[in-house]
Amino acid sequence: MFLQTWLLPIVILVTTTVLAFPLSRYLSWIMNGEYRPAGLFSWFEKRLDSGPQNWKQYTASMIIFNTVLFVFGFAVLYLQPWMPLNGDGKGMLAPTTIFHTVISFMTNTDLQHYSGDVAFSNFSQIFFGLTNFFLSASIGFCGLTAIVRAFRSDKHVGNFFIDMWRVVAYMFIPISLIVGVVFLQQGCPMTYRSSYHVATLEAAAMGLDSNNQPKTQAIVEGPLAAFIPMKQLGTNGGGFYGMNSAHPYENPTALTNFLSCVAMMLFPFALVLMFGRMLKRFNHSLVIFSVMMFLMIGTIVWAVYFDTLKPNPGLVAQPVARSYEIPSATAPGGKLTVTLPAVAGLPVDQHLGNLEGKEMRFGTSAGSTFAALTVDVTDGAVNCEHDSLNPIAALSPMVGMWLNCIYGGKGVGMINMLLYVIIGIFVAGQMVGRTPEYLGKKIGTREVKLAVISLLIHPLMILFPTGLFAATDWGMKAVSNPGAHGFSQIFYQFSSASANNGSAFDGLGVSWGLLANASAAPMARAWDIATGLVIIISRFIPIIAPIAMAGYLGAKKTAPFGLGTLRDDTTTFGCLMVATILIIGALLFLPIAALGPFAEHLGPIPFGG
Repeated sequence: MFLQTWLLPIVILVTTTVLAFPLSRYLSWIMNGEYRPAGLFSWFEKRLDSGPQNWKQYTASMIIFNTVLFVFGFAVLYLQPWMPLNGDGKGMLAPTTIFHTVISFMTNTDLQHYSGDVAFSNFSQIFFGLTNFFLSASIGFCGLTAIVRAFRSDKHVGNFFIDMWRVVAYMFIPISLIVGVVFLQQGCPMTYRSSYHVATLEAAAMGLDSNNQPKTQAIVEGPLAAFIPMKQLGTNGGGFYGMNSAHPYENPTALTNFLSCVAMMLFPFALVLMFGRMLKRFNHSLVIFSVMMFLMIGTIVWAVYFDTLKPNPGLVAQPVARSYEIPSATAPGGKLTVTLPAVAGLPVDQHLGNLEGKEMRFGTSAGSTFAALTVDVTDGAVNCEHDSLNPIAALSPMVGMWLNCIYGGKGVGMINMLLYVIIGIFVAGQMVGRTPEYLGKKIGTREVKLAVISLLIHPLMILFPTGLFAATDWGMKAVSNPGAHGFSQIFYQFSSASANNGSAFDGLGVSWGLLANASAAPMARAWDIATGLVIIISRFIPIIAPIAMAGYLGAKKTAPFGLGTLRDDTTTFGCLMVATILIIGALLFLPIAALGPFAEHLGPIPFGG
């Protein structure tokens, strides 16, 4: 049972860690500009280089680039009905869905309020989806690199456009090509054909047409082997299909499932180590890496223990009928009476734990392991239904999104961790009565204010809209379950949006999809607009403010190391970081956890009582 449950997460973590060390050396070599581009690459870089930039110019270039990316993405989706590679004649998405989708993909969030195989043509999948996979994935990478140069007190923080080129051309393209070949060999489709229409094994399983003949089944396909590698390597997570990585075309075998996990973790792991190599403080990055690994192991163990090793309480016998009143904004008097009939235990063997919503091709613990990993690195791809996790197990992906610094996305996770570093050092300095320092620089009021602003944007963008939607029809008419689970669906969606994650409790009705959709979710427009705004605010303020913080900190003189200086490469520093992260996270999000997963786990429907 141990091997069956724990071998997969152990092998994934060990493999990714082993690969991250040499990759971090390569990343440092590239981003330090120590390579010599040859031929066409050199010619192109010289024409792309607009000169060295300070942090303000670098940030401005980033904003301008993303503005252009938004306009381009909106045009591609708006013009979808008239573009090629649309063999199934897919129409235009609803305008609010286009707005939400473009923001979601350009910010590396990929929270999808549609099903890709239903709403997207192959042209949109390639020129919108795949293009954003490469470009949006590079933004946080570039931001971290600029911060490192600022911390080193370099005269400039580089050139944004050259950094983007380096990330895409020398890192993402060659590695995604290697991963793509493996996926292709494992059975992942690679075609420009939109769909195949085949007869079903059971005659008339799809119904009869107007001529009383059996209808064929439409099997949607496309360039999956090119699409999936950057979906994972770029921690994008947006699915070609609505089923995402549970679909056998996106994730054909146990090997591709393993490779998907390693791929989405590879760059987040390596970037933490690259941070130390570029600063020439590798031991400091090892401490941060260890703190992140400790937290990641915690989320994996929690998810696996409470989901893979625990039964689904909904299948347990309830010998006595019970009635409960729960708050409901749509019920008369504000309360809804729910009656649970007496039921016999279902004849389901639950020694393998909660199997609802799981894809069993990959093993019993694969779903809960993937659920923890995909939020820890803000990937958002799923190979199981998070809405079907046992309530207390679902706390694991929620915590990963709330903390938002357990490796995180490429560069952004390390940037978020730096905020906790600054706050932790500042608090420690106040406790001992010494001016706080980081990397030999005195931390002043301005740096702390920027760190706090960046840190507080995240909970504000979760808690405020959650409260608003939970109190109005926008949320109450979208949830598919009453009580605590419905509340969890609401705040999971905003947590995913604010963390730039992209996973969801898919029981929530948020999809409009194609403009001609006759059965669109009634509150879809409100969810499109609200989560779109949350995504864009939570993406750029936590990148821009830390770049400014690093710019101001790096401009200061380096203070000499003394006996009272807090060393940043010790176990003590690691413990300080763990305590800072957990205490701040608990203070910010414990109340909302109590109203959601804890209340459902302890409450009467159907888990407690």
